[in-house]
Amino acid sequence: MALSVCSVGPWNLNPKALSTPSFSFKSLKFPPFWPTQKVKMGPLSVSPMGFGTWAWGNQFLWGYQESMDDELQQIFNMALDYDINLFDTADSYGTGRLNGQSEKLLGRFIREFQEKKGSKRDIVIATKFAAYPWRLTPGQFVNACRASLDRMQIEQIGIGQLHWSTANYAPLQELALWDGLVAMYEKGLVKGVGVSNYGPKQLLKIHDYLKDRGVPLCSAQVQFSLLSTGKDQLEIKSICDSLGIRMIAYSPLGLGMLTGKYSPSKLPNGPRALLFKQILPGLDPLLSSLRDIANERRKTMSQVAINWCICKGTVPIPGVKSIKQAEENLGALGWRLSSDELLRLDYAANESPRRMIQNIFQTR
Repeated sequence: MALSVCSVGPWNLNPKALSTPSFSFKSLKFPPFWPTQKVKMGPLSVSPMGFGTWAWGNQFLWGYQESMDDELQQIFNMALDYDINLFDTADSYGTGRLNGQSEKLLGRFIREFQEKKGSKRDIVIATKFAAYPWRLTPGQFVNACRASLDRMQIEQIGIGQLHWSTANYAPLQELALWDGLVAMYEKGLVKGVGVSNYGPKQLLKIHDYLKDRGVPLCSAQVQFSLLSTGKDQLEIKSICDSLGIRMIAYSPLGLGMLTGKYSPSKLPNGPRALLFKQILPGLDPLLSSLRDIANERRKTMSQVAINWCICKGTVPIPGVKSIKQAEENLGALGWRLSSDELLRLDYAANESPRRMIQNIFQTR
């Protein structure tokens, strides 16, 4: 199931009060649905922001524990109550014995939500299928899609995405995977197809290949944030705009570096600390500008960073693993940065000597 993405309209609430760090969300009476405009993603309509579920099942990087599942269910319910209908996942999300856990949880949460509410919502699940070396034929890729459907216990996936390109190391496998996308679309297993970690050259190639087969390319998922605005990202965005492909921005908060919660002397636990230690010392211009605009607007730095992605015409999918994070992310909606504020952030990003390390699977 997949929806669309776009800019949002004003609330009848005071957005300044909503996003003040000291503001209590518990005291706020939210409307049953966010007054947002949906955006098109192929045949689907999605919220202007989705929720990413990489952390749901990932013990190594994000410290997932099964005791977190009740809170994750509450996050899922909250998202739907506030008209967020896009959830991004992957068949590889989950570590060790928990492989596929993210999809399993989403499926369970959908069922429990519908049983509790007694009605169905237009939920868009965008899942990614890994280009594992043993997936060598279109049929094997279709079987991967069927396995995801079984894990989630749903009849159709919104957007089926190829998680990464194998063009750099296994070009013949790449063509088989493309044919697998065509087959799952033709069989009605997915409403639309997309790609992830594709560079501009490969994006054009797969778009043309799918178009010749009568299959529209709905989305292109790219690492995109104030830390990831290089030449490739801008070229990909230009291609997406010209071809009607919706760009999904993953890691819009730079794995947490744009939240303002960390510094060279205050690093996160786990493997992220090594990356943060390299990049954070060179981010002073960007973080200072983010902080200034956040204070001026009485927003948080995270909300400003996510809103920047929305204003750039992308659909950001920040990760969530706590109710507090979900509430804060929701505060990125219902308002827009001014053109002057966007210019200030763009300039600060260019002035910062450090950038996010690109995904090793990103192609040209």
